[in-house]
Amino acid sequence: MSIEYPPGATPLTVEEMEGLKFKHVTTRQQLDHLEQANIESGLLWLSRYKGNDILTEAFVKESHRRLFGEVWDWAGSFRQTEKNIGVDPLQIGVQLRNILDDAQYWIDHSTYEPLELAVRCHHRLVYVHCFANGNGRHARILADTILEKVLHESPVNWSGGYNLQEMNRRRTEYIKALRAADGGDIQPLLAFVSTADD
Repeated sequence: MSIEYPPGATPLTVEEMEGLKFKHVTTRQQLDHLEQANIESGLLWLSRYKGNDILTEAFVKESHRRLFGEVWDWAGSFRQTEKNIGVDPLQIGVQLRNILDDAQYWIDHSTYEPLELAVRCHHRLVYVHCFANGNGRHARILADTILEKVLHESPVNWSGGYNLQEMNRRRTEYIKALRAADGGDIQPLLAFVSTADD
């Protein structure tokens, strides 16, 4: 299968593509449909989740597996290859631990308002890029999970009525805001989520 990736997406290696459980898939649309169905199943699992271990590596991996494991063999496992974004694969575990420890510290000390805390966690998860694919979607869902299940706040309307998997104005703004956050300026990403309901 040959996939056309929108700008900002992470291409998969041949080996990673071999992890696709549905060998009949030949188009990006078919893959998107399968992944969306899996994500909906994963969101149902998340809605019923009662554990208090959200800020753990085990939960991060399990949530990714629940969101993408019906489509990809490697879902829930840290990536093993270099990508066009993300830290060295050998650093993923350490970097993720730092994100989760920082998040717990921020919660314990009320360092940030809930929305900013979730946005900062989201950005750092995307930056580290723990998995071969699905990082943006997983990071958005995990940020919402932190908001809802840890901070008892409403989730973010990330898409603002657009499909962030396709190239459109909203995705362009999202990618630009992530790049600004990579450079140390979180304000565009905060503005992005605060205007999602406009």
